[in-house]
Amino acid sequence: MGFVSTLLGVIGFGFGVSVGMLIGYFFYIYPQPRGVKEPKTKQLRDMDTKSLNDFLPEIPLWIKNPDYERIDWLNKILHDMWPYLDKAICNTIRSTTKPIFDQYIGKYGIESVEFETLTLGTLPPIFQGIKVYEIQDKELVIEPVIRWAGNANIVVDLKLFHFKFSAQLIDLQLSLVPRLTLKPLVPTFPCFASINVSLMEKPKVEFGFKLLNGDLMAIPGLHHFVQDRVAKQITIMYHWPQVLEIPILEASSGATKRPVGILRVKVVRAMDLLKMDLIGKSDPYVKLKLSGERLPSKRTSIKMCNLNPEWNENFKFVVKDPQTQVLELHVFDWEKVKQHDKLGMQVVPLRLLSPHETTSFTLDLLKSLNPNDTHNRKNRGKLVVELTFDPFKEDRMSMERQSSIQNGVDGDEFASTGGMLSVTIESAQDVEGKKQTNPYVEVVLKGEKKKTLVVKKSRDPRWDEEFQFMLDEAPIEDKIHIEVMNKRRGHLFRTKESLGYVDIILSDVVNNGRINETYHLINSKNGTIHVEIKWITT
Repeated sequence: MGFVSTLLGVIGFGFGVSVGMLIGYFFYIYPQPRGVKEPKTKQLRDMDTKSLNDFLPEIPLWIKNPDYERIDWLNKILHDMWPYLDKAICNTIRSTTKPIFDQYIGKYGIESVEFETLTLGTLPPIFQGIKVYEIQDKELVIEPVIRWAGNANIVVDLKLFHFKFSAQLIDLQLSLVPRLTLKPLVPTFPCFASINVSLMEKPKVEFGFKLLNGDLMAIPGLHHFVQDRVAKQITIMYHWPQVLEIPILEASSGATKRPVGILRVKVVRAMDLLKMDLIGKSDPYVKLKLSGERLPSKRTSIKMCNLNPEWNENFKFVVKDPQTQVLELHVFDWEKVKQHDKLGMQVVPLRLLSPHETTSFTLDLLKSLNPNDTHNRKNRGKLVVELTFDPFKEDRMSMERQSSIQNGVDGDEFASTGGMLSVTIESAQDVEGKKQTNPYVEVVLKGEKKKTLVVKKSRDPRWDEEFQFMLDEAPIEDKIHIEVMNKRRGHLFRTKESLGYVDIILSDVVNNGRINETYHLINSKNGTIHVEIKWITT
């Protein structure tokens, strides 16, 4: 009976499986359509409200908003470069975070912190559109829309009290609308000095987080709480008008910083200077220069036969970085024939100055700034100078001017305030010489003349050169003369000719703080010149 029961059981199992498969085929497989049919499509206007609302987030912005442009070509480039970008970005992350990790080693029982796995995955971000703003300033503003549903895998190993813990970040998804401002634009590759980043909308952040191989995001309520807190923290730090500045070019590479104030220097006197001549005394003078500037040095008058000279002469310098710049002071003995002898030198860091406060310095003159130079032990005398740093008030004063003009108040109240007039010669169009066209520009204000470089063989030259005029009073009743000149080569007598000029009344600049205009050149058939002029007070 046992054998018969076993045999019947096997037969029953086989029969049941066969019948079950037959029934499943007729109910689930047989009714399915053969082949692949074309998907059903509808126009947006034919979709119901619910279907449309579900579908709208997937529509690229260049379709919904005409201000955004389609950039499939950039997505193609990013897709092909992503394997290399992934490695480069991850290497940067490793090098950046290593000093941070090292700070905690040896503290709180932490023995080591390191990446076990670090990859952004195989799926690159997608640019759904980009908006470019047209502005007159020397900057470029763009707003890309970025979506990233990646398969990143980041594993950090923490060794704590001889126990190893692992934390893993996976399935990272981002939705960002950043504003990227490239400024200032400079004639040095990559042609912008820094990138300012701000978020125009609250970002959407999704990710999975595992600790000791356990998915913490699976805890009810924790997933939404963590994602929302991360998005809020990013918003607090980088949502417009908050800015993250990423420097690209150093000041030495040609990316000049924006002027922030004026340094007023008074060279008072010197005491107990060295006697450099066998017969008679030294004939001292002082040369002054601000570090980081390519402008020529300024100098005092020469005091003949005097080892304790008094100058009481004043000088002004435009300051761009008071935290790093220094005032260089060199004292020389004037010689009529041979090279001038160096009596001593010294520097004053501008970070020692308080805004709008005059500080007096009595400086011991040195042979050089090398602390190991034995010549510095010799007494070379002292130099007394007074320094005052006056920061600009460009933004506040500009708003005050606008408010005064709107309220009918005369702008002459600002005329008693000194400051700096910044003149930027941008470009010219349709300038033409009689035979050759090698244009440059002369800028004249109150007898002070400045020149741009010569652009060879061009009727549409571009200079982008800035000139600064420091004035004790606002130029409310003055004009600035800007003239395009032609450098004629091969002529013995008339080596230059005028290609047109313009005289600009500066009262509008003082009242408004800034003008950025294109002017038709006088005595030119079709020539124009584009200039920007700013008045910045201290």
